[in-house]
Amino acid sequence: MQKKKYTVDLAGQMAECEANYARMMQLMPDMAEVDQRLFGVELSGGRPAHIRIDITERCKYTTMVDICQLPSNQSEQPWTTAPSFSLRVYHDAQMAEVVSYDAHRALHASYEYPNEKMFQRDEKIQLNTFLGEWLSHCLKYGHALDDTELCFQSL
Repeated sequence: MQKKKYTVDLAGQMAECEANYARMMQLMPDMAEVDQRLFGVELSGGRPAHIRIDITERCKYTTMVDICQLPSNQSEQPWTTAPSFSLRVYHDAQMAEVVSYDAHRALHASYEYPNEKMFQRDEKIQLNTFLGEWLSHCLKYGHALDDTELCFQSL
C-alpha cells in the first residue's frame, strides 16, 4: 500500500496565523510604539513563569517579534528548555507566523520524512498551533508585569 503524499493545509495555516495575529494584538495592542512587554503566567502545578515579548524590527507593513519564556528555576527541571519563538507579524494581511523556534530557522511549509533534523511533515503548522495555544494561555492566565492594562479574553 502506497502512502498518500502530504499536502499543506494552506487554509488551515492561514486561519491559525490570522488567529495568532488577533491574539498578539490583544497582548500588545500598542506594538507600533512599545518595544517590550513582560507577562507573568501560571503554568501547570501553579508554577509561575515570565513571558517576554520583544519587538526586534519594524517596517511599513511587518514587525518582527521575539517571544520567549524566561528561564525559571532550572534545578526543578534541568532537562527542559523554555520555548522561544520569532514571529513575522503582517499588519496588512493581519497574520502572524512563526519564522523560527528556538535555534531552528528558515522553516519550510512541509518536510519529507524522515529528514536530517527529524522534523514532522507539518512542522510549521504544529509550531503555529503551539504558538496559538501559548498566546491563548497568556491571555487566559497571564497578567502584565508593566504599566499596560491588557484585555485577557480567550479566542
